[in-house]
Amino acid sequence: MVQNELKVFLVQSDVKWQDIEGNLNMFDLIIQEQAGDADLIVLPEMFTTGFSMEPEKMSEGMDGKAVSWIITAAKKNGVAIIGSVIIKEDEGYYNRLLFAYPSGELKTYDKRHLFRMGNEHEHYKAGSKRLILEYKGWKICPLICYDLRFPVWSRNANDYDLLIYIASWPAARSFPWRSLLVARAIENQCYVVGVNRVGVDGAGLKYSGDSAAINSRGEYLTGLVPGEVGCAMAALSMEDLKSFRSKFPVMLDGDRFQILD
Repeated sequence: MVQNELKVFLVQSDVKWQDIEGNLNMFDLIIQEQAGDADLIVLPEMFTTGFSMEPEKMSEGMDGKAVSWIITAAKKNGVAIIGSVIIKEDEGYYNRLLFAYPSGELKTYDKRHLFRMGNEHEHYKAGSKRLILEYKGWKICPLICYDLRFPVWSRNANDYDLLIYIASWPAARSFPWRSLLVARAIENQCYVVGVNRVGVDGAGLKYSGDSAAINSRGEYLTGLVPGEVGCAMAALSMEDLKSFRSKFPVMLDGDRFQILD
């Protein structure tokens, strides 16, 4: 059964540099004090460490502290939570997105497009499979940061309703971030939620946030103040989405293709 209104809570936070314990405590407080009756909480990319290129030092296994925390927090608060952390698996490191259900079930996605200008490809392995998951009757495609620049990877084959990007996207490129979020919503006729961090990380990079929830027409439902820590709730309507797709059925004329490795 589809829940018509999905309440998504966007967390535009600073991230304490390579301080896993400190970040988990911070997000615990935010969720308990501000998330209210959210259905889904969206945290930034690498929410426990910042965008670190020291996976040897900062990684954990799937039985580690951050993974345990997100599962426990989802169950305790009766809400789904999404964010990415640094995971070590089979002698490789991954920028791995975690989607924890209120039941404690966990789904994962490994970042496909590694940011070579920040040498991410030299430290991490790229994922090979896109994830489409279902939650409260909504089909959701969760992606990470640099994935936003590659429209083929996020192409909607009529298989999702909500596209989520979690990010550590530097302020110097805030215009592409804002523009591409809108473009992905329009071209895929879906809701788009983009959550980016703020502050300055240990590598000296500044982040402006510009987190937002956007409807299938490319219109902002909510947007957070650039450069400021803050949270916002966005109410997404399945009825509105289906109505727009029915009246303006762009997907019926879409090109068919396959993504090859």
